Amino acid sequence: MIQNPTLPGFNPDPSIVRVGEDYYIATSTFEWYPGVQIHHSRDLANWRLASRPLKRASQLNMLGAPDSCGVWAPCLTYADGLFWLIYTDVKRYGRTSTGGATGSASWRDFHNYLVTSPGIDGPWSDPVYLNSSGFDPSLFHDDDGRTYLLNQLWDHRPGGNRFAGIVLQEYSREERKLVGQRENISKGTPHGLTEAPHLYRRNGYYCLLTAEGGTGWNHGVTMARSRSLRGPYELHPDVSILSARNRPDAPLQRAGHADLVDTPDGQTWMVYLCGRPLRNRGTCTLGRETAIQPMVWGEDGWLRSRDGRGTPELRVEAPPLPEHRFPPEPVREDFDGSELPPAFQWLRTPWPEEIFNLDARPGHLRLFGRESIGSQFRQALVARRQAAHCYSAGTVVDFEPQHYQQAAGLVCYYGAAKFHYLYLSHDEELGKHLRVMSSLPNHMQSDAFSAPIPLPAGRPVELRVEVDEERLLFGYRLGRNGSGWRTGSMPASCRTRHRRRDNRISPAPSWAWPARTWPEQACMPMSTGSITANVHSRSTRVRRPEAYWAGCQFPPPPCPISHSSTCTLASWP
Repeated sequence: MIQNPTLPGFNPDPSIVRVGEDYYIATSTFEWYPGVQIHHSRDLANWRLASRPLKRASQLNMLGAPDSCGVWAPCLTYADGLFWLIYTDVKRYGRTSTGGATGSASWRDFHNYLVTSPGIDGPWSDPVYLNSSGFDPSLFHDDDGRTYLLNQLWDHRPGGNRFAGIVLQEYSREERKLVGQRENISKGTPHGLTEAPHLYRRNGYYCLLTAEGGTGWNHGVTMARSRSLRGPYELHPDVSILSARNRPDAPLQRAGHADLVDTPDGQTWMVYLCGRPLRNRGTCTLGRETAIQPMVWGEDGWLRSRDGRGTPELRVEAPPLPEHRFPPEPVREDFDGSELPPAFQWLRTPWPEEIFNLDARPGHLRLFGRESIGSQFRQALVARRQAAHCYSAGTVVDFEPQHYQQAAGLVCYYGAAKFHYLYLSHDEELGKHLRVMSSLPNHMQSDAFSAPIPLPAGRPVELRVEVDEERLLFGYRLGRNGSGWRTGSMPASCRTRHRRRDNRISPAPSWAWPARTWPEQACMPMSTGSITANVHSRSTRVRRPEAYWAGCQFPPPPCPISHSSTCTLASWP
């Protein structure tokens, strides 16, 4: 069985390709570095992270990119013995990272690029610039050997449709550039917000797949077809062939932005993004995830879901392919190698040596304090995704701050203006201490702090977070593998707000507590001079493990999580 989402946690905008017996899914990474995640499978049921291709400055530099900009909607194809990867590097999307500022400017900066590689592991080429007319680029390799670029067209002019349709233009493989004129081949349906185009050839038709309705609750997959590449395209009789629209009971919501792949026996499978809302809350704190399910071509030549109603499926039978499992991801990292473990990423910069090092102190991740948390340039954050609604995570931090403008710790981070941060710092009277800072832009008081807890100097501190759906609880104890979590608790004034309004671009809803990624290590002095924090280990475990993860690194103590939507600083017996 396949349990959806097949790629849990922040893995939006999937594109899938089959090469021989191997399947690859590329997903967006936004402002996280390296850019683009590519997962590999041989049976469509078991997946492993295989590559992050955009890993050097000549390919991607996101310094200064606002939250939720960066790499959008990669498209992965294969032709002429090469993998072709195209993506959008978004520099502006009319938002600011300041709390409460929605940003209504109609100007956008989308730049579309192409990189190629003979193998999924690289080496990946330097990018070829394509255009800046919109986002969600896709390549279509026609049967006659010609290649075409499709993308969403952005129209900033007032009074019109900013999602102005899907444009097509030929790409010359020999000249490595777009040639000819672009044509608008589809202006979409009344659902609006037409984006995410993919084109296929089937039974004499060009089949155009798009996403419509925005990436919130009205999201869906639309299909049209034409005998001619440039149209006109006729709509599917059902218009949307997959959607959770008007289905509040569906466990997989926000379904859309899809791509298709055929198995060797001709069965068609669809990958698509989805979200799993918290029960009775409506927020998708895990971000947008990737699901997969089989589809059926009808006698009329149109594609439909197996139930004929376009329902996203939570569990599906795996295809009749030889099972191919991969080793499970480790639930503990001791940072005893010279490279960052694959699950981890950082923000924006193509020069990671400026913010962390794994060689200076073997068995530790050393973070170099740079700019403050929330900086759009250089901040020393190293993170991994949250992949389950209930989990524990912890780390040991060896850090001796000398000034109140020096801090390091563990943060549950959504973006520059929304996070909960358990950090060590220094005060003239208290000396070394621990407290929680919550950045809450939707509240009257945008920054909230717990009372500081004095700590002895010269001792590492183990930090921990427990998450249970919408509830988040921080904890600590002194030393590495101390004898027990200390008693006592200190509530932090950081109550979260739950609203049903959706923000279209965010990989996770901005109105939930910040959980687009897993908790991170952070070190960020804001004064002159240099400071480092050494992270000894990172442990994670899923409580109430779901189908895609299991395991335990902590002794399972009672978890005193409050029943209100609060963030709490506490210690365990």
